Amino acid sequence: MIELFNFRELIELWRSDNLLEQAFNDSHEMLESTQEMFHESVRSLRQSDNSEMKFNVYDKDIEINKYEREVREKVLKHLAITGGANIIPGLILTSIVIDIERLGDYTKNIMDLAVEHPKKLSCGNHEDDVREIETGVTDLFDRVIPVVRATDKDLAGALVNEYLWITKKCDSVLSELIREEVEALSVSEAVSTALYVRYLKRVAAHLLNIATSVVNPFRAIGFVKDHGHE
Repeated sequence: MIELFNFRELIELWRSDNLLEQAFNDSHEMLESTQEMFHESVRSLRQSDNSEMKFNVYDKDIEINKYEREVREKVLKHLAITGGANIIPGLILTSIVIDIERLGDYTKNIMDLAVEHPKKLSCGNHEDDVREIETGVTDLFDRVIPVVRATDKDLAGALVNEYLWITKKCDSVLSELIREEVEALSVSEAVSTALYVRYLKRVAAHLLNIATSVVNPFRAIGFVKDHGHE
């Protein structure tokens, strides 16, 4: 059964079909664009006092949505031409680009937050935890791209296990913000911190989903040891 193929074997199937190869390359362009968006959005929120952008994140998001439509179209054409042969690679690609599109949405949310909170966001006594989460998500983003490109199942599995802590850490910070009065933060800073942590959690979750596409058969993409991490 094709679900038993590993990710590298599926890549070879894609490369033997011009439409699927183009779609796979498009997915990499999407992922690299969302990485640029993420870095710029975080910089604007956490390092800038005027929410200025080095490039327009919203325009990038439009490009990502366009890529997603093009990937879907190419997968659909492939299935129409082949009569549904090698359907699993197309389904995996479709799953991956959905996660990438959601990455763009949550990154755009961070940019929206930076616009609404133009001063550099300070997280008070949660600063160390938020910075740890922020650094973890940034590292995960930087490492997912080459792992997917290399189709390395072992590295992808290790990556998932290494960064599962992020979502748990986010939940811990959010619980503290909800249950406790944070005297060191204004209402604006407390709300902005909670939203930022929530967005970081979702970015991490979608990156982990993408990593599981390298490790798991199609039916288990987005799950770790048969338990959803989201």
